[in-house]
Amino acid sequence: MAKDTKERILEAALDQFSQKGYAGTNIRELTASLGLVKSSMYKHFKSKEDIWNSLLDEMIAYYDKGFGSAENLPPVPDSLEALTAMTMRMVDFTVHDERVVMTRKLLSIEQYRDERAKELATKHFLTGLTDMFAHIFRGMAEKGLLRCDEPEMLAFAYTAPISALIHLCDREPEKADEAIEKIEKFSRHFVNTYGIR
Repeated sequence: MAKDTKERILEAALDQFSQKGYAGTNIRELTASLGLVKSSMYKHFKSKEDIWNSLLDEMIAYYDKGFGSAENLPPVPDSLEALTAMTMRMVDFTVHDERVVMTRKLLSIEQYRDERAKELATKHFLTGLTDMFAHIFRGMAEKGLLRCDEPEMLAFAYTAPISALIHLCDREPEKADEAIEKIEKFSRHFVNTYGIR
């Protein structure tokens, strides 16, 4: 039962932090939304900051497991088509998993106010993606699938437009299908440009 209550608090915190930001989230309102009193929250968390850090820890692990990271690298694709398929699986997870969407929103809001949120936003929106795809492209070049003399630059060129389109999905969800279609078209263009057939 305690674990269930703790998970419910974290879920509600994710929802409220992603909408109101850290400063705009009130613990009394958060616990009331769950039918709890404020004192019951303190059985599970020491403070609002403890909820914040626990939530970020949980979401880092969740994202790494479902998407991958520089520390949890996906396998190097065995074909150019497999690169596009892997990319589209990652995009689907990123755009359609509600927990990931809310986490991206809270990082976008809090990156200017919280040092840890800033570091995580930089990692998840830029450096982590570049590092992961540099590894993938290096491996694909070794397999003779890609022309790739600078994997880091190629990874940056690949991930930046995809990341921008994912952020568009957050701002304008009604354009998500169009953005996903552009991402797939871009991935195929990239494969045609840098792939070795």
